[in-house]
Amino acid sequence: MTVPQPTSRDPRHRTFGKRALVLVLAAVLALGGILFALADRYLIPHVEAVALPATPTAPASGDATPAVPADATDTSGTVVSTATDYVSDDLAIHIAKVVTGTGNATVTYYVADVTVSDVSLLLSAFPNDTFGRNITADTSVVAAAHDALFAINGDYFGFRADGVEIRNGVLYRDEPARVGAAIYADGTMDFYDETRVSAATLLADGALQTLSFGPVLVDDGVVQTDFTGYRVDTNMGNASSIAGSNPRTGIGMISANHYVFVVVDGRSPGYSAGLTLAKFAQVFRDLGCTQAYNLDGGGSSTMYFQGAVVNDPLGRGQERGVSDILYIKEE
Repeated sequence: MTVPQPTSRDPRHRTFGKRALVLVLAAVLALGGILFALADRYLIPHVEAVALPATPTAPASGDATPAVPADATDTSGTVVSTATDYVSDDLAIHIAKVVTGTGNATVTYYVADVTVSDVSLLLSAFPNDTFGRNITADTSVVAAAHDALFAINGDYFGFRADGVEIRNGVLYRDEPARVGAAIYADGTMDFYDETRVSAATLLADGALQTLSFGPVLVDDGVVQTDFTGYRVDTNMGNASSIAGSNPRTGIGMISANHYVFVVVDGRSPGYSAGLTLAKFAQVFRDLGCTQAYNLDGGGSSTMYFQGAVVNDPLGRGQERGVSDILYIKEE
């Protein structure tokens, strides 16, 4: 006798298949949402503002007179320019390469001693003059587009959505988060707690540039030493402490209108191992700085002078795109 075969599957099998399909679809949608969120956070450009033209500041009383390097002679109305120096009536730049240590402990860094007659010569710029997240270009590209004589990478604000960002006297972002640095119209640099000092107060006090990264390296001539666990944010790449040996960029002030910019190469055994924050702070104090502040480092660390990159980022000669630069320009 032939047993009739069922004409349809067991209803329980159909239910299990539907549930499995729903779970798979839910997993795909969840993964897609995660990938989109990551792309939106770290890859997709978000324009927040278009930069306004820099407005020159009125000369402040007591402005410093550029110091002329020993190997250069400047006469009124002329410019002296070499591979390491630039001197004019309103500006003096001297760049020195420093190598310390041996073997894998070798550290190579570059020091730019810059004196300006007025702080209006110290400016900030963004790629394509656009302020926002995930909008980047190499330091040298942004510098060349703005006819910069000298430039370094800035605080990479485009990697974060917070911080207080005043550039060339214009407020672009007001999301207090950490201790920032401010450069004022009188040529001085100081630090402030973003959560306690308002952007309106900073502007009223003459802040032309603010930088939001850190930490503070030297404050009122005192070298800071405790950087244990310091983190800029919780983003990828910054989630762990940045106190160890790394490529670094920083800005220091010796006196009003007299600045020191230092870029340290690193992660390149035999050429440069990088510096810890503590040693980086000591470099600025040894150079005579009363104030110094740490900026974005790693692959971002770049120094540019007279049309060329001075340092060797990560020992590979390749820059990493950044969201901003600080630069010197003379009309």
